[in-house]
Amino acid sequence: MITIRDIRVIATQPTRWPLVVVKVETSEPDLYGVGCATYTQRYTAVVSAIEEHLKPALVGRDVSRIEDTWQQAMVNGYWRNGPVVNNAVSGVDMALWDILGKRAGLPLYELFGGKCREAAAVYVHCNGRDKEEVLEQVRERMEEGYHYTRVQMGGYGGLVSGDRKPEGAVDGVYYDPRAYCRNMLDMMTYVREQVGEEQELLHDVHERLSPIDAVAFAKDVEALKLFFLEDILAPEDNAWFEKVRAVCATAISMGELFVHPLEWRPLVENRWIDFVRMHISTIGGITPARRAAEFCEAYGVRTAWHGPGDVSPVGHAANLHLDLWAPNFGIQEWCGFDELVYEMFPGLPEVRGGYMYPNDSPGLGIDIDESLAAKHPAKPEVIEWTQTRLPDGTPARP
Repeated sequence: MITIRDIRVIATQPTRWPLVVVKVETSEPDLYGVGCATYTQRYTAVVSAIEEHLKPALVGRDVSRIEDTWQQAMVNGYWRNGPVVNNAVSGVDMALWDILGKRAGLPLYELFGGKCREAAAVYVHCNGRDKEEVLEQVRERMEEGYHYTRVQMGGYGGLVSGDRKPEGAVDGVYYDPRAYCRNMLDMMTYVREQVGEEQELLHDVHERLSPIDAVAFAKDVEALKLFFLEDILAPEDNAWFEKVRAVCATAISMGELFVHPLEWRPLVENRWIDFVRMHISTIGGITPARRAAEFCEAYGVRTAWHGPGDVSPVGHAANLHLDLWAPNFGIQEWCGFDELVYEMFPGLPEVRGGYMYPNDSPGLGIDIDESLAAKHPAKPEVIEWTQTRLPDGTPARP
């Protein structure tokens, strides 16, 4: 029997975001696995949960009992389904799947049942200061072979709107939801007219609208035939998806903030959304993500896993293995990484011509250069972009 000998946490920051990678070492020399536990905004809490709670409970356990380990780790702290615990469990879960693939000498997608496709189509981000700059970026991505582009203008919520603040209003990232709706509709209409309908366009609302404005916005953009409209509502407003579906046929994706299966299951069962896009480490890893994909397949809902820069390269590798296997794969978000990240994470999937390709190494097919990671340590900081406010200073969801 091969057992867990040690669990180590590597917190590194090669780019803008702190990343958390877990390394599970085994009783067999040179056999280890890596997993993603990246919850950027509270990464130190995840590190503590792993080092002080999960590690003492899991050292000595059989590495082959992945499901048993996941079930026990999720309930060992009694309170469950929160982003800190879920990410901590995910780091170990992914690493155990990585170890299983290495022991079998097979890429992880082979253990899931094999590939349904040779590569995963990806979408990339285009964010300009005005609609002309957005169009320029879209055309550049099209020339690079990307068929799917997410169009934003001025960041989430649009350009900062701080000129209407009342006297004495506190600092923050201000935006005007109503102006956002008008400006984004104008921008997307402009881009669609310029690139035609062959190029697939996406847009992320990022929960910045009130429910009734979200319903109206989804109806307004219907004519633009978006590939999907992302996170149009906050998880707390899930019941409003029924209203959205009733008034328009705009394709809807949802889920990067979900941490509990009862958040996404009603949306799937009622066919109120078209794509699920959870942050895989934040729902607990590969084990629950596979179950979610299989559940969604029965209802015709496709996957579009969260894949920005604050998903570690290990998390992106896990996304890809699920993408290659799932019969109901839809699209994969891709942020792109620079040479430093590729050097730090050998085996990081490559994207060519709008598709992400696996390297066919056993397990997840990715590793981490710990000496290089140590030269770029993660740094705790106060998160500013989530300090969002409405024009009158009211705190708003980011």
